[in-house]
Amino acid sequence: MSRTLAKSTVSKLRETMEEERVKLVTAIEEHEQEIEEALQSESSSERIPDPSTAEGGTLSFEYEMAREVDEQLADRIRQIDEALARIDEGTYGSCTSCGNAIPVERLRFLPHAALCVDCARKRR
Repeated sequence: MSRTLAKSTVSKLRETMEEERVKLVTAIEEHEQEIEEALQSESSSERIPDPSTAEGGTLSFEYEMAREVDEQLADRIRQIDEALARIDEGTYGSCTSCGNAIPVERLRFLPHAALCVDCARKRR
């Protein structure tokens, strides 16, 4: 039960995703630069924190959390890239699981959505 989205709607959603992608890439680059600067500002003996100390454990935890955030941002970029590919293929707006139409309201809220509401619920 697939339907064709209006070209203007797809164009606006594409633009939204492309802008978000640029912001995410920039955020990752800035975040990695901040981590690198923090590591460089530490004295050489403190660059690799000793996890057995309170300070070292905290720094290790902070760096791990920073890496996890970067991975989540990279995952969002991957989802956007896949949605942009679906636009190019002409399958954007159809659920990748069941083939039904994804409501426009869902796409406006989550432009990179690959699943309709029902299939997304089933995967939770």
